[in-house]
Amino acid sequence: MRDPWERIQDMLEAIHRIEKYSSRGRKVFDSDELIQIYILHYLQVLGEAAYKVPQDFRKKYPEIPWGSLQSLRHILVHDYFQVDLKVVWGMVEKDLPDLKGKLQDIQLPGAQETPGVYKARKPRSISRKRKKK
Repeated sequence: MRDPWERIQDMLEAIHRIEKYSSRGRKVFDSDELIQIYILHYLQVLGEAAYKVPQDFRKKYPEIPWGSLQSLRHILVHDYFQVDLKVVWGMVEKDLPDLKGKLQDIQLPGAQETPGVYKARKPRSISRKRKKK
């Protein structure tokens, strides 16, 4: 079972991956279906990670829109024919930078500063081999 700090890292990684392609701009997003799907997928990942954060942890950080993130994931997964790409782009452009900052401000208990591991960083390679134990 992943702990809340790992879930926060999952959320930051999803934001980093969204930024990777959204940085190409609105025109590219509007014209490239694969980029749309990629960004929608990582918004789902973001919402799922938020959903998995325990309630007691969420209460400590009410500035994070936990419920909105869960609702977004629900819409993207279950009401995908209703998804408005203009609204999605608006969230990516306006809401994600604010959310990223708030997530990066979350501190480990007793830490003076959030460790770098919980900052947005380059995504892990998907093809990387697991170490044998």
